[in-house]
This record gives sequence, C-alpha cells and structure tokens, in this order.
Amino acid sequence: MATDEGRTIFEHDYVRVYTNGYGNVVVGFENESVKPLAIGEKMNEINENAYMNGYNWDAFFNYYLAEYAPDILDSLESDPEAGSYVAYFDETEENEDKARRFAGIIISLIENEDKIYEILRESGDEIEWD
Repeated sequence: MATDEGRTIFEHDYVRVYTNGYGNVVVGFENESVKPLAIGEKMNEINENAYMNGYNWDAFFNYYLAEYAPDILDSLESDPEAGSYVAYFDETEENEDKARRFAGIIISLIENEDKIYEILRESGDEIEWD
C-alpha cells in the first residue's frame, strides 16, 4: 500500500531522485541515454569485462562508493536491469541527502568521464563485473 504518491526531488538528463510512495528514496540512472551509453562503449574498449549494462554500472558504482563515499553504500540497495540502474534508500532525511549526493557523484563521473577511464585502467580488475 502506498504511503503517498511520491515526489520528485531532483531531475537531470539521465539521473532522477524521487520518492516512490512506498517508503523509499530512489536514484534512477538511465544508462542507455546518449552520453552514458557512449561512455559505456568507451569503458568496454578499455576493459572487455566492462560491458555497461545496469548490472555492470552497479558493479562500478559499488566499487567507486566503497573507495570514495562508503557512507552512501551503507544504506543503499540496488536493483539493476539491462537498460537502467536503480538504487533505493529508506525514506529518511539523511538518506534523501545521500541520494542527492549519489546522484551528484553519477553526474560528476559522467560529465568528467576521464575519471571513470582512469579508474578502469588502474583498478578495473578489482571491480566485480557481472
């Protein structure tokens, strides 16, 4: 049963943060949007295991967050699919802040893709790819 109808907290071209009406704050990443898709293709050129469907974005984000923002990872649950990546947090003010930060991290990585490529070159074999 829905607790409310949900609300949008933040929207970007390929990232959205919202409540779903079931007690969750959700971060949705459309990895098949133009820019993330192009970055995913380049990632696969760098590391053949990095074919960037939602499951491998999940693997990449888990690695990245463990290294750079472990507090976000503590309360995050993910539900990747082939064409998208979704993360859930319990709906609290603290987790809403974490969701916003995570969305900002995703945007920063996509807009500064050289950081992604650097991570792949230096640590790609440490990532638990799908």
